[in-house]
Amino acid sequence: MSQLPEQLKNKLIHCLCPPGNGVFTVNTAKERKAQLHQTIFGQASGIEDLWKSSLDTLPDTSRAIILGVASDCGGGILRGANWGPLFLRSALLEKYPQLNTFDLGDVRVIPHLLSDKYLNDATIANCRKALYQDSQSEYYVSPLSITEDVLHDFYAAFPDKGIFGIGGDHSVSYPLTKAYLQAKKQQGKRTGIIHFDAHTDLLVERLGIDLCFGSWCTHILDDLPAPEHLIQVGIRSSGKPKSHWESTFGVKQHWAAEVKTLGVEKVIENILAQLAVQNIDELYVSFDIDAIDDSYASATGTPEPNGLMPAEAMAILRAIAAQYPITGADMMEIAPFTDSSGLGVISQEKTLKVAGEISAFLISEMNK
Repeated sequence: MSQLPEQLKNKLIHCLCPPGNGVFTVNTAKERKAQLHQTIFGQASGIEDLWKSSLDTLPDTSRAIILGVASDCGGGILRGANWGPLFLRSALLEKYPQLNTFDLGDVRVIPHLLSDKYLNDATIANCRKALYQDSQSEYYVSPLSITEDVLHDFYAAFPDKGIFGIGGDHSVSYPLTKAYLQAKKQQGKRTGIIHFDAHTDLLVERLGIDLCFGSWCTHILDDLPAPEHLIQVGIRSSGKPKSHWESTFGVKQHWAAEVKTLGVEKVIENILAQLAVQNIDELYVSFDIDAIDDSYASATGTPEPNGLMPAEAMAILRAIAAQYPITGADMMEIAPFTDSSGLGVISQEKTLKVAGEISAFLISEMNK
């Protein structure tokens, strides 16, 4: 049995918490949390110690490792994506019990914070005291900063494992992809990101904040081998045309309208041609659930019509996975309590069904 590095274990115990506990509440979703803990640990009480003990098995577990980041502080339309990790985990355990994965837990989230770089020293000290009972602690306090720091150490210890991140708003993908890309670069791997979304997320900043759900892609471009290694699929809600984004940032885009007019097979052909030119070794898939048409995925902060059908998204993913290893992925922007459709719990269930199918596929691919 392999050994979990002691320094990494201490960081995980301090900076993470048991699966589902990333949202700190007293009664909200209490029963759902208890059900999740019962399914994972076989009991609903005393899970803190069980979770800590489970970390020792990390070295010998699956390649695909789940990490929840229950933060929606980087969003800004309809909040509620902080519940995504809890609800998607429950859906996966119910519908895909055969999935081979290890659940690392949740990042400890102070819901008012985004990144430590926006905080003064006094606030950081206060938050360290709240999270770690030590105002002089060396650990970060904001979800984006904690996630990136933990994952740098994770990839250093386990270069052959990959993180499947569950958000949270899409700002969460910034530390997930940044740590992944930097680790792969050190390994000498040429990587690409396939980004499914209704929106480009290529703002430089939004209302003065540079790291948020609408700008995270811009700030990971320098960590890619080249900007065109970011391929975006499903775009349809943008104040500027495709030509602006491709010429300004050098990325490659396949808008949702192209899938309708050209057909999904032609779009797949175009994506694969781009990947072939780039000599890609491994891929990361970042999936914003609003890439899917709002008739199937309306439990999200920014549902958009005229999007990808679930079958179209799956066809693209299967074609990509058939030729390239997917070694990192995430599912973002599921907001289970958000109902823009008027369908209530039906909206929630439909969204989780689609997100569960896509997530289960990505996790299975990461394990290969």
